[in-house]
Amino acid sequence: MIEVRKLNQQYGGSQILWDLDLDVEPGSRACIMGRNGVGKTTLLNCIMGLLPLSSGEIRFAGKPIQGLGAERRAPLGIGFVPQGREIFPRLTVEENLRIGLPARGDKRKTIPAKIYELFPVLKDMAKRLGGDLSGGQQQQLAIGRALVTDPKVLILDEPNEGIQPNIVSQIGDVIIKLNEEDKLTIILVEQKLGFARKVGQQFRLMEKGRIVAADEMQNLNDELIKQHLSV
Repeated sequence: MIEVRKLNQQYGGSQILWDLDLDVEPGSRACIMGRNGVGKTTLLNCIMGLLPLSSGEIRFAGKPIQGLGAERRAPLGIGFVPQGREIFPRLTVEENLRIGLPARGDKRKTIPAKIYELFPVLKDMAKRLGGDLSGGQQQQLAIGRALVTDPKVLILDEPNEGIQPNIVSQIGDVIIKLNEEDKLTIILVEQKLGFARKVGQQFRLMEKGRIVAADEMQNLNDELIKQHLSV
């Protein structure tokens, strides 16, 4: 579904990603993990076209996309929930969700009922301003907005940052449901080990701008945690 080959990325004179390779199979749930500053968010931003590549190739569904602008990647079927949510605080919940509609291939003009089924609070607060929602509700809104685009792969960058535990649990359940029932491919950057183990089927460990280990989640052992995740 997503293939990254020999990806290099520089920012401000410093190289962040070094010949990075990544493979995420269709229908999988892959969790990208690593200490702060290893390049996880940079990798996602490169996949989404939000940062330029120094060199390398990114393929989606077998086709190269590194030459496409960010605005052309969502219509291909890539949904993105950025770190910090980035909802529009002065727009209503409904207006935030409607922003995703133009990226749909079927030209649908209405918000799918499933968004409100997954996150009932969004229906209850449809006329509220996005900025009036709690952090957890804003995260649900950000995920809902990405799902409105009808993606084939959903990329989430630390979706649980600063969110109350009950909503963290709900978000995890929604991610698993989308994957198992709708066969949606999931790529998740996550710092919390417990959540990663609950949601992820596979892990990809990053160190100094490279993927240094990849395996099934049950094989994430204490040695790997100590070497690449412990602080």
